Amino acid sequence: MSVDLTQREEFALLTLNRQEALNALSFAILRRIGEALDEVATWKVRALIVTGAGPKAFCAGADIKELRDRPLMDTKRGAELGQGVFEKLARLPVPSVAAINGFAFGGGLELALACTFRLASPNAKMGLPEIKLGLIPGYGGTQRLPRVVGEARALEMIMTGRAVAAEEAERIGLVNRVVEDDPVEAAMAFARQFTVFGLPALGFAREAVTRALDNPVSEGLRIEADLSSLAFATRDAAEGMAAFTEKRNANFSDE
Repeated sequence: MSVDLTQREEFALLTLNRQEALNALSFAILRRIGEALDEVATWKVRALIVTGAGPKAFCAGADIKELRDRPLMDTKRGAELGQGVFEKLARLPVPSVAAINGFAFGGGLELALACTFRLASPNAKMGLPEIKLGLIPGYGGTQRLPRVVGEARALEMIMTGRAVAAEEAERIGLVNRVVEDDPVEAAMAFARQFTVFGLPALGFAREAVTRALDNPVSEGLRIEADLSSLAFATRDAAEGMAAFTEKRNANFSDE
């Protein structure tokens, strides 16, 4: 299959497996990713790892052959498909980590940007080269990249089509870590830093931060107050505070 979905320990693992095309995104693959995300939402896992098969590419981007000579409304529906799938990833009930092993261009970088975190192998290269085709990113890149690296750097990458290597990507905040080990194993090790905590609190934290980006500080503070109050009402919060007081490790139940 072009999209493999498996479970490894407490993690779901989604692997793009179209190595002959550098794991490029056809519309059929986008739909399958969406279906896989629906499956993950029903699994009892604590995080999702997203990667590409083989050593060359995480995902080289959209399948350009499919994009040529399409009617305007079909083109718009294609963009909405990609945006919808990646938004589903961004709103997944559990956090996600992109393990970027090689090229992540165009839709491939947009896929990684929809993940909660990103790790990169030393050989990784990332960019949004659509401008070189007379296009602009259409699967969320113009919206998510500035939120990650800032407006100026995002405009530079989008308007020049320049790719960045792993070291620069880490320096500008595009990836959280550059990892020497197997990227999937490294992603699972990275995720274990937060999967020990309760899923409700993790979800509230993600929502508070992401919603704050779309609102003035005053509205963001109101959102934070609402969500932090909900977090206090969970059993995990009672357990966490009791464990702190009793000087023991907390035993979270995701309730």
